[in-house]
Parts: sequence; structure tokens; C-alpha cells
Amino acid sequence: MNFFSSEFKLGILGGGQLGKMMLYSTRKFDIYTSVMDPSPEAPSKLASNEFHLGDLMDYDAVYNFGKHVDVLTFEIENVNTDALEALEKEGVKVYPSSKTLRAIQNKATQKLFYRDQNIPTADFSRFAFTSEIKDAITGGSLQLPFVWKSAQFGYDGNGVKVVRSISDLDGLPNVECIAETMIAFKNELAVIVVRTPDGDVKTYPVVEMEFHPEANQVEYVICPARIDTEVAKKAQEVALQVSKAFNHVGILAVEMFQTQEDDILVNEVAPRPHNSGHQTIESSYTSQFEQHIRAILNLPLGKTENKVAGIMVNLVGAEGHTGDVIYKNIADIMKLDGVTPHIYGKKDTRPFRKMGHVTIVNEDINEARRIAEVVKTTIKVISK
Repeated sequence: MNFFSSEFKLGILGGGQLGKMMLYSTRKFDIYTSVMDPSPEAPSKLASNEFHLGDLMDYDAVYNFGKHVDVLTFEIENVNTDALEALEKEGVKVYPSSKTLRAIQNKATQKLFYRDQNIPTADFSRFAFTSEIKDAITGGSLQLPFVWKSAQFGYDGNGVKVVRSISDLDGLPNVECIAETMIAFKNELAVIVVRTPDGDVKTYPVVEMEFHPEANQVEYVICPARIDTEVAKKAQEVALQVSKAFNHVGILAVEMFQTQEDDILVNEVAPRPHNSGHQTIESSYTSQFEQHIRAILNLPLGKTENKVAGIMVNLVGAEGHTGDVIYKNIADIMKLDGVTPHIYGKKDTRPFRKMGHVTIVNEDINEARRIAEVVKTTIKVISK
């Protein structure tokens, strides 16, 4: 099939920043794109050929949108999988598939999948409701501390909480959830795997992630990770094992823990372009966003190696600021060598909302990390 400057139509469910960055590549290749998002102010609106308003969890909205495209993908997991399955039966190519998304969408199902597939992961208990956890603690079947995770609809640090005492459960939503053993880890790592429908597969270099202590959000993504070669090799092998088990198509981001004993445990996955791969736009031969497009269209995969070391800094809304956004001191960071800001186009800021990211590239990863610190302390995402 001819995808370029043709009648072919690619559908993207979700019009946030990930969709916007996917559209960098569809614009480059002149691939016609249709996007659906519930927000009339979605960042992808201007760069797509067609934009449709619609609820991604609504069966009819997703089904009716998908009927008019040739290949359908998504940039967010919270999508109606029954509609995706119906479209697949009618011949629409959906990548990743509804089956893959179903297994990943619910964190409890995802963890059970790892257990069934002998994929190394932290021990966990599954609960139908958060309220059941107190009985498990008092009854002795669950030990403190642990990590509470909502089974569905968690994102960007929401739906996750470290529970060190019973009182930490107060105020949590009474939903299906898991209680996961806390891992004493050395590093949080991630590997992005890309796979075509024909089974061609590649991995990107392992990245290391540094998190904000309160928001549970990634602050820095460092590529390549500052770890031993053997640990990096093990992380890539585990990521490939996960990719094969899910039989996914497109980008799969596999987040992991490196334990004190240098074992690798899978934390969770995302079947789409991911925060841990944003630096690939500047630092890699092929960005994760172009690679996702190549993969779902069954085109040859691009080179995944780094051209240069890269660090990504998340730009999130400052605490105490809600409303129309201002990016303060952005010109100051642009004076620094190797610094590129990406602004997502969200009009309103709020505390810890992802508003953009900055990449820092440098041949010396330690110098890049130093500049990243300057960027983080200089730029401020505030409201008018």
C-alpha cells in the first residue's frame, strides 16, 4: 500500500502531546491523519489533517471514528477496547491490537500476565476494592510498607501511593487495585522496544529515570543509562521477552527496576510512545515517534542507536499556579549548548501537569546532566 501523498488515512485516538509529536513524522512523510480527542483544545488539533471531538471510552464514538481510517493507533491507554475489537473484525488494522491493550490497560491484569509468562516482576496482591486492604493488613496477609496502585486510569503519578501505615490508605479511591511489594532498587530503568506486524524488532538503548520525590513523576530521563554493560544487556533481553509475550506492534515502553543484586524486575509497560523516549527526537537516529509510525505501517524500522548522549527534562506546572500558562526564562535556557525545548500547546497549567519537555544533548553524559540541572532550576511553568 502507498502511504505517502495518497488516499491512505491513519487514525490516532488521543490528541495530546504524544499524538502531536507523532504528527511531526506524519507531516514529514505526508501521511494523511485523522485525530479524535475529547478536548477542543487538544495539542494535536492543528497538525492533523482532520480533527474530531469524541470520548475515547465511548464505544460508538471510537467505532464510528475507526470505520473511516485504514490503520488505527492510540496515544493513550484509556480507549474503548470493545470498539477496537469490532473494528478489527471488520478489517481495520488496529495497532497495538485490542488484545494487547486489554492485557495492559488494567494494572492487575498486567501483573497477572507477567506472572503467567514467567516475566520477572515484584510480588503483589490484587484487591477488588481499596477498603479490603485494611483487613488484609490486620489479618497478617499483607505487610507494610507497599505500593498501592489503582488498577485502571492511573497516569503521571496519579493512582500510585506508597503506603507505610494504615492511615496512608485514608482518602484513596475505593477501586480495584494492587498492593505491590516495595523494591529496594538501585535504579529505575526503561527500554523501548519497537516491533512490526511481520515481527521485525529492535530495542533502543537503556535509559535511566530520576523521579520527583512527591509527584512520583519522571524529572530526568538519561540516555544511555549509567549502568554496567551486563545489566543493560539483561534489561534489553527482559524487554524483548515482554514484547514477545504481548505480541505487540508499534512502540512498547518497558519500565523496570534494577535491584541491589542487579536483577531486573518489570514494573509496568505502555503500548505507545512514552515519556522515557522523548529525548530520541534529538539524540537518536530515529525518534520513537517516527519509529512507531514505521512499525504500525509495517515499513522498515529505522536505526535505534544514539547519535549523541541525551537527557530529557519534564516541564511541569509549578506548585501554586493554575490558569493561563507562562514559560518563564525560556530564552535563558535556549542560550545553553545542546538545549531544545518542546512546548506541548496546553493553554492551562496546574501543579505537576506535563506542559512540555526539554532535551539536552552532549557527547559527555555527565555534562549533559549538569546542564539539565541548570535547565530544571531556570525555567518556570507558571500562570498569569
